[in-house]
Amino acid sequence: MSNRPFVRVAMALALAIAADAHAASDADLAEIREQIRQLKSSYEARINALEQKLNEAEAAKKAAPVAETRAAPATGTASGGSAFNPAISAVLQGAYGNLKQDPGSFRISGVALANDLESPKRGFSLAESELTLAASVDDKFAAVLTFSLTPDNTVAVEEAYAVATAVPYGIVPKFGRFFSGIGYLNEQHQHNWDFYDAPLVYQAYLGGQYTNDGLQVKWGAPTDLFLEFGAEVGSGEGFPGTGRNKNGIGNGTAYVHAGGDVGTSNSWRAGLSYLQTSADNREYNQADLAGNDALLGFSGRSKLAIADFVWKWAPSGNAREQNFKLQGEYFWRREKGDLTYDTDGMLGLTQSGDYTSNQRGYYVQGIYQFLSSWRIGLRYDQLRPGDTNFGVNAAFLQDEGFNSSRGTVMVDWTPSEFSRFRVQYARALLVPGVTDNQLFVQYILTLGAHGAHRY
Repeated sequence: MSNRPFVRVAMALALAIAADAHAASDADLAEIREQIRQLKSSYEARINALEQKLNEAEAAKKAAPVAETRAAPATGTASGGSAFNPAISAVLQGAYGNLKQDPGSFRISGVALANDLESPKRGFSLAESELTLAASVDDKFAAVLTFSLTPDNTVAVEEAYAVATAVPYGIVPKFGRFFSGIGYLNEQHQHNWDFYDAPLVYQAYLGGQYTNDGLQVKWGAPTDLFLEFGAEVGSGEGFPGTGRNKNGIGNGTAYVHAGGDVGTSNSWRAGLSYLQTSADNREYNQADLAGNDALLGFSGRSKLAIADFVWKWAPSGNAREQNFKLQGEYFWRREKGDLTYDTDGMLGLTQSGDYTSNQRGYYVQGIYQFLSSWRIGLRYDQLRPGDTNFGVNAAFLQDEGFNSSRGTVMVDWTPSEFSRFRVQYARALLVPGVTDNQLFVQYILTLGAHGAHRY
């Protein structure tokens, strides 16, 4: 900014002082000096304000979640090295597991688990690896495609979504396949978790992690306090729902998140989420009163509410050398509909009746980084089957009334942002009278560019 107005005023004042110097008193001189000081301070404040706006604009541009590389305009012909230039990253994972109980008989008392829920493995194994491509499509859209490479040599589309980047008023639409925004942990990719496995509530009530095929809209309120509202509609195929051959909407979610800073060393985020979906003959196995492994099928509504809270501490806001994170989520689930016993007819006792269940559970964990590359963490999980009404099927089925729980401790070493090595031990009581001691050694290696982690 030009200083000419200030210089002109100063010269005028100087001439006035020279003309009347013989008559000026000490009070007059002091007043003139004060006027000069105020003018100088005013211009400096305006310059500082403009510089601050410039810095904020540059920081916002760098923090934008869209890559700067643009695809060729639709009106032209793409050629050369810029024809296709997304950010590409890969995540490689592997583990060694030592488990007291046979993973093939993995179950959680009183809970209907998803059929595709992967149980931990014994010995050496590959964990899920990921390949991600991300780029701006044009000045209005950005897109992300993530492939999941499973240890059994299958490839699946984990996420494939587009984000509209030019919508005003803080509205952010997303469409395609994506991790739902419910809860706190659900949106994070598995390699960003603080433990090798998901909390029990995620395994029991969301099949590990809830993926939505549909549309998401988020809105950030223009307030000093972080305030975010979100809603989603989708196909409803993700557990606890099932695939459906119908038109229309299969599931709906809504959530609100709030957060802020407390001084320079602390920050927090809290949220409430709600998911409603439906199941059509969702099958699972459960031991009946005679000890038979009966196949059951549930059809009806599933409603889930989640409360989450996170508190982070870092001295003076610098988390590089030392920080602490306290995290917890509480789940409530209610299901109501029809339950079919012996759906495959293997026991010759097939029958259907009313079914209702009210279940809940939670986890709480703390992660402390005591050195720049070393962290230690503790986690406690519990599931409470609550009240279950089997209706006419109570002649064959009964709730065990057992609260499953698990305690976990981990230590990990992160020599850089691209590698992490972890040792984890858990003591799990998931069914009555059975204790499972679980030891895991895990590695996570990241290749290529990757986006910043979520709060």
